[in-house]
Amino acid sequence: MGQLEDMQLFIRVVNAGGIGRAAEQLGIAKSAVSRRLSELEARLGCRLIQRTTRTSSLTDIGQRYYAQAQKLIDQVDEVHLDMVNESKALSGSIRLAVPLSFGLLHLSSAIDLFIKQHPGISVQLDFSDRQVDLVEEGFDLALRIADLQDSSIQARKICPSHHVLVASPDYLAQKGEPKKPADLSYFDYLKYGSGSQSHFSLFDQKGLAHKVNLNAKMTANNGDFLLQMVKAGHGVTFLPSFLAWQALATGDLVQILKTYTLPSLNIYFVYPQNRFVPQRVRALMDFVSTRFGDNPYWDQA
Repeated sequence: MGQLEDMQLFIRVVNAGGIGRAAEQLGIAKSAVSRRLSELEARLGCRLIQRTTRTSSLTDIGQRYYAQAQKLIDQVDEVHLDMVNESKALSGSIRLAVPLSFGLLHLSSAIDLFIKQHPGISVQLDFSDRQVDLVEEGFDLALRIADLQDSSIQARKICPSHHVLVASPDYLAQKGEPKKPADLSYFDYLKYGSGSQSHFSLFDQKGLAHKVNLNAKMTANNGDFLLQMVKAGHGVTFLPSFLAWQALATGDLVQILKTYTLPSLNIYFVYPQNRFVPQRVRALMDFVSTRFGDNPYWDQA
């Protein structure tokens, strides 16, 4: 028998008032109950119940063990009850933080289909590019596009996030098309973010890095804005493929230096460590993971 079952047996002995009565309630031999109780005490290295021929009583350690074991068994029962209830019909609320551009472009349709399948679930969405504190702000999940380093969270990969270097046809007609990474130093660059980074690296087919110095003509912390600016012919930029895919498909943008690659990130669902994840939250993660996958539709366009 496992440790959880032995805890349950110990609790039954205490609640029943003795080994004999516990054996009767369980429908097993008194000697079997006594043996399992002795094995539990041997594993713990302490006596839980002081037994005599006529009476038995909890030791001090036994009282503490009983209180903790009862709390644990109650939690296990609660989890099982949650699973039974939610497997019948998923219900309850999910509080989710998502990046603005990705959320509006791709997650909205996924949430729409998910809610139609599970009408008992309500979703509270926070659209923001800031990194929320899951615990302090009370989020069940957050979607992050990153190279995760935070060990205080659990993460589930949803799909990759590739970047492409793009420009408009009109801009390339004026400036010419770059043939090698070093040529980019003569192009106007539209930069994402507000940091002081003055270069980035492109990798050739052999995996060698080619550093490119930036000539930042424009800086913004929103990808949708940069998408509009690059389409309007203000320079070159690199964008996540989930943002640029439609403009590439229509010809409004052109991918440049195709034989070179930019570092890729991944898209994750993250959630607090050591916290019970309700079935409705796991169901949402499963649904979105299946919808996007390792080769999401925007990379197939």
